Amino acid sequence: MFIIAEIGQAHEGSLGIAHSYIDALAKTGVDAVKFQIHIAEAESSEYEPFRIKFSTQDKIRFEYWKRMEFTPEQWQELKLHCDETGIEFLASPFSNAAVDLMEKLEVKRYKIGSGEVNNFLMLEKITRTGKPVIVSSGMSSFEELDCTVEFLKKKVVDYSILQCTTAYPTQPQNYGLNVIGELKERYNVPVGYSDHSGKIETCIAATALGAEILEFHAVFSRDMFGPDTSSSLELNEIKQLVSAVKKIQFAQVNPINKNDNSAFSELKSIFEKSLATNKALPAGHVLTFNDLETKKPKGYGIAASEFEKVLGKKLKRDLEKWEFLKEEDIR
Repeated sequence: MFIIAEIGQAHEGSLGIAHSYIDALAKTGVDAVKFQIHIAEAESSEYEPFRIKFSTQDKIRFEYWKRMEFTPEQWQELKLHCDETGIEFLASPFSNAAVDLMEKLEVKRYKIGSGEVNNFLMLEKITRTGKPVIVSSGMSSFEELDCTVEFLKKKVVDYSILQCTTAYPTQPQNYGLNVIGELKERYNVPVGYSDHSGKIETCIAATALGAEILEFHAVFSRDMFGPDTSSSLELNEIKQLVSAVKKIQFAQVNPINKNDNSAFSELKSIFEKSLATNKALPAGHVLTFNDLETKKPKGYGIAASEFEKVLGKKLKRDLEKWEFLKEEDIR
């Protein structure tokens, strides 16, 4: 399992906050932290609308992207910080210029955001690096994904695909957990889940359904400013999620053999039951269903599973109420 905590825009353009996220997330057990590398002039224009009009300080979205920028030197500091803390620096580029910057940072792989799946110019730039790519399928139909996958195959690069719903926060009816299996069957590559629900159970369910990569937004508090805070996980939730995922993974590689229940022999003798009578019965009485009860432990009378064989049989002796019924008591 490869677990990615996305910082995204949660740093609000502050280099100090970005560094503090790296330190905090490194303690949660995630494998990578992901940023978004925005170079406003290269990717946007004054005509781009806000997805969510949340900012009072940015008149247009171009200004917001500009405020989210770091210099190449600052990005290098963040990359070095990740290296020092033993966590992978991961990022989504949104322009060819951002790809050039990421190459200077010597990233291990690329994450393709949902809006860039059909950006074949940038995909061409990325595939020329020869590095693996993780594709988020949020806004793509299978027809569109087929085209992207065909493009990546021709370029002979390793790729994986994430089921993702581009809605913030994503509601349960839109999780699309069923798509995890459909992606596996259709493309036969590693498949994961990119979550925007702000709930830990979503990624836990995705893990149980076979996701090999998990991605989610991280935030110190959902009360913070920003477009993604409502769809993010807080640090204590991330720790819980990582712990749960590791346990599920451990369970998945340790399958139970339901043909062998020998390990439960002692417990079965305690919890399983023996037949008994629910009333005092005289010798010669013909046993009926309504005469029987079952009592613990197993082995003190005829097994409860064998009750049918005693029906219609006569008692050889008087039995008291709640007495165990044994083989030698019937004929």
